[in-house]
Amino acid sequence: MPFLVVIIILALVFDYINGFHDAANSIATIVSTKVLTPFQAVLWAAIFNFGAFFISKYYIGEFKIGNTIAKSVNDHFITLEVIFCGLIAAIAWNLLTWWFGIPSSSSHTLLGGFIGAALAHAGALSRGGISVINYEKVIPTFLFIFLAPLIGMVVGYIITIIIINICRRANPYKADNWFRRLQLISSALFSLGHGGNDAQKVLGIIAAAMVANGTLDNIKHVPNWVPIACFTAIGLGTMSGGWKIVKTMGSRITKVTPLEGVSAETAGALTLFLTEKLGIPVSTTHTIAGSIMGVGATRRLSAVRWGITINLLWAWVLTIPVSAVLAAIIYFIVHLIR
Repeated sequence: MPFLVVIIILALVFDYINGFHDAANSIATIVSTKVLTPFQAVLWAAIFNFGAFFISKYYIGEFKIGNTIAKSVNDHFITLEVIFCGLIAAIAWNLLTWWFGIPSSSSHTLLGGFIGAALAHAGALSRGGISVINYEKVIPTFLFIFLAPLIGMVVGYIITIIIINICRRANPYKADNWFRRLQLISSALFSLGHGGNDAQKVLGIIAAAMVANGTLDNIKHVPNWVPIACFTAIGLGTMSGGWKIVKTMGSRITKVTPLEGVSAETAGALTLFLTEKLGIPVSTTHTIAGSIMGVGATRRLSAVRWGITINLLWAWVLTIPVSAVLAAIIYFIVHLIR
C-alpha cells in the first residue's frame, strides 16, 4: 500500500477519534438538561458536523483553517514521514486523554504533533529548528488557546444577562419549555462550528501530505473527495459519542439549565464562526468550556468549580508541547527501525 494512502487513512482515523473525543463539546449541555437522550444528541450533532461542509465550501468559499494547519510548518520540512509521526502522536494523545476523561484539544494535539515531528526532522538534517515553524500561522493559534475560551466566557456571560433581563417577567414553566426547544437550535449551531473548525484541520494535513508526495501542486486545489471524507469521518466519530468527557463538560464545571445551555452553545458557536472566518484554528473544547464558565458565573462565581477548571487549563497548556515531544520520539524510533 502506498505510504500516502496509509497517511490518508491515519488522518481519517484521527478525524473519527476527534469526533468522539469532542462529541461532548456539542452535546454535553443538551444531554445534561435532558432535552435529548444521548443517542438523539449525538445523531443531531453528527448531522450538523457534516452540514458544516456546505457552510465552509459555499458560504465562506474556502477552507481557511485547513490552509493554516497545512502551512504551520514551512514546506522544506514537510515530508510524508513527518506527517505520519505527527498523526501517530496525535492519535495516541487523543486516546489517552479520552480514556481519562480529559477534554483536551484535538486541534492542538494535531498541531503539536505536526510541529514536533518537523522539528525532529530538521534536527536529523542538522538544519536547526527556528526556521521550521511558520510563526505567522502558529502564533495566532497559540494566542487563541487563551483567547477562545475567554471570548466564549465573555459572550456567554453577556448573552445570559440579556436573556435573564428579557425574560424576567415570563412564566418560568413556559420559559423553560421554550429554552428546551431553543437548545436544539443552539446545539445545531455549535455542531456546525465544531465540524467547520475541526474537520478542516485534518483536511489541511491530508493536503500537506498530497503536496509533499507531488500528487497536488497547491493545497488550495484539494479535490472535493478530501473535504467530504473529512466531514464524514468527524460526523461518524461524533455518533460514537464520548461519554466520559460529556460528564466533565456537562456537569462537573457547573450545573446547566436549558436557558444556560442555549447561552453557552450560542456563545461557543459565535466564537467558532468568527475564528473560522479569520482562518484561526481554535479548540472547540476550550471554547465551549469557557462559554459554560461564563454562563455559570452569572449566578455567582462560586457556581463554577474552579478547581476542575484549573485542571482543564493545565491539560490545555500541556497538549501542544507533550504532543510535540511524543511526535519527535516517534520520529526517532521510526528512523532507528529503518
